[in-house]
Amino acid sequence: MVGVTTADVAPTAVVKIFSAGTAGCVADLVTFPLDTAKVRLQIQGECRPSLNVQKNRYRGVFGTIFTMVKTEGPRSLYSGLVAGLHRQMGFASVRIGLYDTMKQFYSRGSESAGLGTRLLAGCTTGAMAVAFAQPTDVVKVRFQAQVRLPESGSVQRYSGTLDAYKTIARDEGVKGLWKGCLPNIARNAIVNCSELVTYDIIKELILKNNLMTDNMPCHFTAGFAAGFCTTIVASPVDVVKTRYMNSVPGQYSGAMNCALTMLFNEGPTAFYKGFMPAFLRLGSWNIVMFVSYEQIKRAVVRLQL
Repeated sequence: MVGVTTADVAPTAVVKIFSAGTAGCVADLVTFPLDTAKVRLQIQGECRPSLNVQKNRYRGVFGTIFTMVKTEGPRSLYSGLVAGLHRQMGFASVRIGLYDTMKQFYSRGSESAGLGTRLLAGCTTGAMAVAFAQPTDVVKVRFQAQVRLPESGSVQRYSGTLDAYKTIARDEGVKGLWKGCLPNIARNAIVNCSELVTYDIIKELILKNNLMTDNMPCHFTAGFAAGFCTTIVASPVDVVKTRYMNSVPGQYSGAMNCALTMLFNEGPTAFYKGFMPAFLRLGSWNIVMFVSYEQIKRAVVRLQL
């Protein structure tokens, strides 16, 4: 198409879904060690008698990463990466890729969507993503929480990603693969609203006030703000989700019981365990993801011209 630029052509829903899934995988590859450190800090303090591991062996983000590399090897930082990439292809492609489509649906095709419409679109795609890809999140968390210490006599729960899917389905039933689905729906609704709506609004304000052009610096700034806001509001739900999905059968009667057990045994600060790695991870993840998402969208549209 002669004389047509990428700015003139709106990407289709399929392009957005593909771009979001790919960008989510790129962001995971870059930030996965921070996510693993976050999970280890979040589950620290649980009573797990089967593991002969010091109760508070992890100190801070980089202390956790150093301890893991020293005691379990560098590969432990990427434990569960395959399931993590499975998760992003399912989660990110749906919750991010379909956001604009749902926003247009709720606004009935209007160009100017209000805050309520954006929040509703974010909640909807977040819930849809969990319903579709929850098993990948369960497997990812189990792998990240799995401590590999030969001297402790602990045995690895799963030998590989496919083995984890099969073992969970066999030992806990198919519903075990959707363990923690309700807290994860709550978390993803919060994360999606914080992440996408914050990014959407800040990017719109930057462009409307001519502070930046629609390019990488703008995407970087909006992505960082989205990561910060998301960490503040989503951390408590994220900790409960991680604890519950990693628990052995019978440890908690439900997500609410998990939250109350944490509150009574460890106090309210337990809900913000792993806050710094969560912020470092979500901040960097959002920056990498949104910058990649915008660039991949443009590259795919360019190929279609």
